[in-house]
Amino acid sequence: MNWYAVPQAGSGIRSNSMHAIARVTPGQIERAVQALRAGEPVGFPTETVYGLGADAGNPAALRRVFELKGRPSSHPLIVHLASGEQLAHWARAVPASAQRLAARFWPGPLTLVVPRAAHVLPLVTGGQDTVALRVPAHPVAQQLLAAFGGGLAAPSANRHGRVSPTSAAHVHAEFGEQLRIVLDGGAATLGVESTIVACLEDRVLLLRPGLITRSALQQVVGELVTNAGAEAPRAPGGLRAHYAPRTPVSIVPAGDIDARAAHEAAAGVRVGVLAQQPARARAPQIRWIDAGADAERYAHDLYAHLRTLDASGAELLLVQEVPAGERWDAVRDRLWRAAAAHAAAPALEASH
Repeated sequence: MNWYAVPQAGSGIRSNSMHAIARVTPGQIERAVQALRAGEPVGFPTETVYGLGADAGNPAALRRVFELKGRPSSHPLIVHLASGEQLAHWARAVPASAQRLAARFWPGPLTLVVPRAAHVLPLVTGGQDTVALRVPAHPVAQQLLAAFGGGLAAPSANRHGRVSPTSAAHVHAEFGEQLRIVLDGGAATLGVESTIVACLEDRVLLLRPGLITRSALQQVVGELVTNAGAEAPRAPGGLRAHYAPRTPVSIVPAGDIDARAAHEAAAGVRVGVLAQQPARARAPQIRWIDAGADAERYAHDLYAHLRTLDASGAELLLVQEVPAGERWDAVRDRLWRAAAAHAAAPALEASH
C-alpha cells in the first residue's frame, strides 16, 4: 500500500489523517490508457470520489459515458487534467482569479469553471460557453492522466442521481461487466465531490460547496458570490435531487433522532439511521450508524454509510441534521439533495 495525505494548510480541509492507497501497476495503467484511446470509458480513483473517465476529445466515448450513467447530455462534465499547465489549452481565457485559485489548490478537490476554448466539445460543456476543469491529487489519477497525455471527462462512476462511489467495489456494483476496467486506488481519501467555483470576468461564483471552504476561497480571491441564481453556469451536481440512495431519506432535527427512529420502528417500519451519536435504545427494526461529530471524517464516510444503510433492507433512512458552520456545508448540500430525490425538502441554504 502507498500512503497519501489529504490537503491541509489553508485549504479549509482540517483533517490530518492519512489514508491507504492501493498500489496500481504500470501494466494496469497502460491497459487503461489503451482502453481510453480506443474510446472505452474507465473507472478510476480520485481523492474525492471515483470517476468514470473518457477521452474529453472523443464524442463517441463521451456519449458512452452518458449512456452508462443514464445522465442527461445537457449536464456538463468535469475535465480532469494532469497539471495546471494544461489550463490554458482548455480555456479561451484564464481570469486572474482562476490563476490564483489553481496555484493555491491544484492538485486538489477544486473544480474551476472558465470560458471554454473553441475546440472543447459541447458534450463536455452541456452546450454552454464554459468548461469545468480540475487537477486531481490522487496518485493513481495522476499516473493515469500523465500516461494518457490529455484531458479525461469524468463524472462520478455511478448511475445518474445515485450515491457517489468511494471505492472500486462501489463502481463494480454500479456497472458490473458493462465497465471492463476499474483502477482500484483504495477508498477515496476525502469522500465528497470537489468544490466548484466559476471564474467569469470580474465575478467569482461558488457553484457547489466542497471540503475547500468558502472562507479558504475568499482568502485567495476576496469577494465570492454564493447565490448567483440564473446567471450562474450549470454545474455538475447542481440538480435539486442528487446523490440519492434508492431508499427514501428524511432529515431529522438533531434532538429528535432517537424519538423519530423509535416511532417508526414501533409502527413496524424498518429504519436505517445515520446519526452523530450512539443509539439510546435498540430495536430489531433499526440499523443505526454513529458517524461521529468530526466534519471531515463524516464526509469521508458519508457515501459508504448511505450505501450500507441502503442495502440493509430499511424502508426509510433517517439522517440526523448536521451542525451549522461552513465545515459542514458540503455534507449538508449532499444530504438535502439526497432527501429531495424522494420528497419535498427545505430550500438549500449554505451556512454563513
